[in-house]
Amino acid sequence: MILIALSAVILPLVLLGILNMPATKGMSISAFIVLLEGYFIWKMPSKVLLASIFQSIHKALPILWILFGALMMLTTLQHTGAIERINSGFHKISADMRLQLILVAFLFGGLIEGVSGFGTPAMVTAPLLIALGFSPMAAVTLALVADSTPASFGAVGTPLTVGLSNVSEKADFLNAIGQRITQLDLFSGTFMPLLLIFMLTFLFGKKDDNRLKDFLMLIPWSLFIGLVYSLFALLVSFMVSYEFVAILAPFATIIVAIVSIKLKLLLPKSVFETPWTISKKKIKDDASMSLLTAWSPYIVVILMLLATRTIAPLKRFLTETLNLSWTTILGFKQINSDWEFLYSPGTLLTIAVIIGLLIQVKSLKSFLPTAKKVVFSMKSTALALIVTLIMVQIFTNSELNTTNLPSMPMYIAKVISKYLSSIWIIIAPFLGQLGSFVTGSTTVSTLTFGQIQADIASKAGVGQDLVLAAQLIGAAAGNMICVHNIVSVSSVVGLSGQEGNILRKTVAPALIYGLLVGIVGFIFTLFI
Repeated sequence: MILIALSAVILPLVLLGILNMPATKGMSISAFIVLLEGYFIWKMPSKVLLASIFQSIHKALPILWILFGALMMLTTLQHTGAIERINSGFHKISADMRLQLILVAFLFGGLIEGVSGFGTPAMVTAPLLIALGFSPMAAVTLALVADSTPASFGAVGTPLTVGLSNVSEKADFLNAIGQRITQLDLFSGTFMPLLLIFMLTFLFGKKDDNRLKDFLMLIPWSLFIGLVYSLFALLVSFMVSYEFVAILAPFATIIVAIVSIKLKLLLPKSVFETPWTISKKKIKDDASMSLLTAWSPYIVVILMLLATRTIAPLKRFLTETLNLSWTTILGFKQINSDWEFLYSPGTLLTIAVIIGLLIQVKSLKSFLPTAKKVVFSMKSTALALIVTLIMVQIFTNSELNTTNLPSMPMYIAKVISKYLSSIWIIIAPFLGQLGSFVTGSTTVSTLTFGQIQADIASKAGVGQDLVLAAQLIGAAAGNMICVHNIVSVSSVVGLSGQEGNILRKTVAPALIYGLLVGIVGFIFTLFI
């Protein structure tokens, strides 16, 4: 029975990760098998399965809308020449691609995660990395891995506010969990910049004898930046609130990182412009467009996201006006799909594109032709995303059955906890990863497993705050391997069909991060 419940995890890993099937085919097979298992073994009524399919199609729409906004941003910046100006700006800070990786994927991506979440950061940062000369495969892989540490506090703390709502909605409780997350990440998240540079150097670097040296010389700076980020996160969680950790920590660390690069603090003299054997990308320095003008669409996006997430009357207006959510699908109160259209990052990205065009070229002539081109380019992604979500929703809705079985994810958690409760603090982050791998969301993973994590913590005599913090960090790390994140980001950079290859590259860092969090958590249990 446990193998049946785990099929939603095993099938994608085998079909995409081992057999290297494209997501459209591999996830279609996975969805079909999980559907059959839900009907014949979990005894889910056909009406529940149909409602889950409708829910999946509806849930795909806001994700595709965000993808549309991200693609429009990329295509428009290429059209106006702003992307070249942004690149030249990065090269003036440093031509070293290792440093550019941390600035763009980890810190700028972390800021986008803090104000937006929902898979947006990797969709925004991967194209920027490609424009800087990274290969598409490197850009996607590294953008996904980078979108992990900040994701515990993504979208102004949504994984805690919503994800832990089944456990407690008290502000003091949520702040305590947020503080515990930053304490654990002081020892584990600090290594994320180092991990990214290691992957860049050894997975995508030049095939020569200098790769170890290229990596070793960046250890001091990368650990410094990781520690600065973790300390700022810790400070914000204790002095301000968990909601602003992934906004203020990356913003402050970006400033520290740029200053340290300018002062050559802890940095080698050599640069690392082309970490693999491709022709060196020439960066045009077109001074006709200022850096502020080139960055204006991104600045507009961040300001709009901050305003819409922190100004209560504006947030209420946007969430209640033009709300396209579908609740109680086919009469089932548990089956719902949210789409607050005006509040969506996709809408704000599209508005930012329009404003960017008016600022940069003072014309909207290219908007509709670009939009048409982008929509047609998303066809295969839409199919892959829908079948992935069908599998996900059947998996999560499987509690609606006639056999009184718990849902598949709860069944997995109960079986695992029965045998491993004595070392649960080490297992907790991996359960969080499992939730994100299947559902594609730090928030949904925590919403699914938060209560059972809290119950197991009580039975095992481990602090709930420690176990729930490990759940959230693990769920955030699950962004690296989440199938529908991989599908979406691959589409942005033209790598559709390579999802299995990407998954194979992100599995190891996800597992390493989870293990590190588990070990640190275990050490904490010895002293608190």
